[in-house]
Amino acid sequence: MFGKKKEDAATTNKKEQIAAPPLKPFSRKGSHVASKPPTSTSYQPNAPRRVPEIAGVTPRPIGGGDGDGKRLVVGRDIRLSGEITACDKLVVEGHIEVSLPGARVIEVSQTGYFKGNADVEEADISGHFEGELIARDRLVVRSGGRISGTIRYGRIVIESGGEISGDMQTLDGTEPPRNTPDTDTTA
Repeated sequence: MFGKKKEDAATTNKKEQIAAPPLKPFSRKGSHVASKPPTSTSYQPNAPRRVPEIAGVTPRPIGGGDGDGKRLVVGRDIRLSGEITACDKLVVEGHIEVSLPGARVIEVSQTGYFKGNADVEEADISGHFEGELIARDRLVVRSGGRISGTIRYGRIVIESGGEISGDMQTLDGTEPPRNTPDTDTTA
């Protein structure tokens, strides 16, 4: 009398089975997070940089200019030894023991130490240089700079407090002059 009919029970079981939708593959139940994190775009605009204006100073282009292509900076707390063959400008802030033939400029900062030999156009020494130095155009020894060894130079500038010891000579009489547009060596 009060019991359910067999047909009604079978129909109810089918409805219960169909009522829940199937889960998506590879998803967790109750998860509302995207399956992959959003990818960032690699677009980064190349914004122009503002060059500060300083009276009496010609601004250099940022990111390089003439001669920066072969520039080597040996930073503080760096030790380097060997031979440097393809370098226009060497800046020494650390400790190096090298041979440097044919560079254009060497700069030894206050914290720098150079031991070895260097044949350059210009040398600017604020730290310590020990060995053989040939500065064909100009040698500048800054206050606090010390040079010891064999020194050859075209012109020399020594600031008050700079020290030089060893064998010093100018290149005027000892080295043949290089050919420049102003001088002609053919007779």
